[in-house]
Amino acid sequence: MARIDETRRFIPVNVAVLTVSDTRSAANDTSGDALAERITSAGHRLVARAIERDEADRIEQRLRSWIADVDVDVVITTGGTGITGRDVTPEAFERVLEKRIEGFGELFRMLSYQKIGTSTMQSRALGGVAGGTYLFALPGSPGAVKDAWDDILLWQLDARHRPCNLVELMPRLTEHMKPAAE
Repeated sequence: MARIDETRRFIPVNVAVLTVSDTRSAANDTSGDALAERITSAGHRLVARAIERDEADRIEQRLRSWIADVDVDVVITTGGTGITGRDVTPEAFERVLEKRIEGFGELFRMLSYQKIGTSTMQSRALGGVAGGTYLFALPGSPGAVKDAWDDILLWQLDARHRPCNLVELMPRLTEHMKPAAE
């Protein structure tokens, strides 16, 4: 069973939050607010926050800028993961991802099924890595954001989590980008 090893040091990570929506603003971004509050309450740093329209090019551009930013370790988006014509967050992610974290979407949908039943099949939540940065796309509802953070990301972004976690892998995420030793 997973647990927190209190003998290990907590390592805060730098997180950027992107809300993808044609209708939300800073005044009514309840999902982004819920996510930002959870990130800082857990001891991590919220280093950037933005809202982009449901347009793949704009989402991709924002993702690429944060992936290139050495001060961003993790990007979490909320919104645009459904199946309607305007839901294009996964398509934007596909343009930038180097590796997918298949288990994230599967685990999210499994946990979500326990709360909303078969409606969870409409979520295209996903995770991956690009340029040494973790990327996670969450649905746009506050409930989905809470479930993803509270039940998955809180634990995987804690270096004390055992038997393993994503933080301890961070130094190795760019191994493929380093020149081979001679």
